[in-house]
Amino acid sequence: MSESSILGLQRLTLREQAVDALRGAIVSGELPPGSHVSEVEMATRLQISRGTLREAMRSLQIEGLLTAGPRGRLLVRHMTDRQVRDLFAVRGALEAMAARELTMREDRTAIVETLRAAVARLDAAGSGAVEARLTADMDFHREMCRLTGNETLLQAWTALESSIQMSVTNSGIDRAVQNMDVARHVAIVDAIAAGDPAQAGATVEEHMQHAAEVLTS
Repeated sequence: MSESSILGLQRLTLREQAVDALRGAIVSGELPPGSHVSEVEMATRLQISRGTLREAMRSLQIEGLLTAGPRGRLLVRHMTDRQVRDLFAVRGALEAMAARELTMREDRTAIVETLRAAVARLDAAGSGAVEARLTADMDFHREMCRLTGNETLLQAWTALESSIQMSVTNSGIDRAVQNMDVARHVAIVDAIAAGDPAQAGATVEEHMQHAAEVLTS
């Protein structure tokens, strides 16, 4: 590990490290939906104070990964089919907006090259672990939003990211893999390359509708 990496890690507060650790355990399924996050047990596992843990858990509650249960206990959120469909409807609206904006950019050719490279990474991850494929899939969609230069759009998408990952992970490997189909991502890039805002937006919305149907079928 390089010295710069060590310094970067040291800049993280204990609360931030706890948030990252808990978020990772939730979106990976290590902490399954409906499970109780015990303050005593988790503070011991992470070797932090219960006060620091509470701050981390509040952050994850705001993100929508934890929810209040009986007697004020915090539970890992269990997303209903309706909630998953609503999540992907909002995600689809954001990404359709991104796709439409990208079709009208003067640097569209360079943008398309960047997105094709992201699709190539998704394709390359196809022979690896599901976690790597999910990372490559999320990277593609995040990149599409980032390339717009619209910081508000990117922030709105990022706020949904953990819930998206959790919904995919909890659906099971078979369903998750179906939504990482390379050809369907190529179709999005092709629509952007064609320079037709309506077609690009419609392609993304169809992609997200299909994804929600797969996850909730």
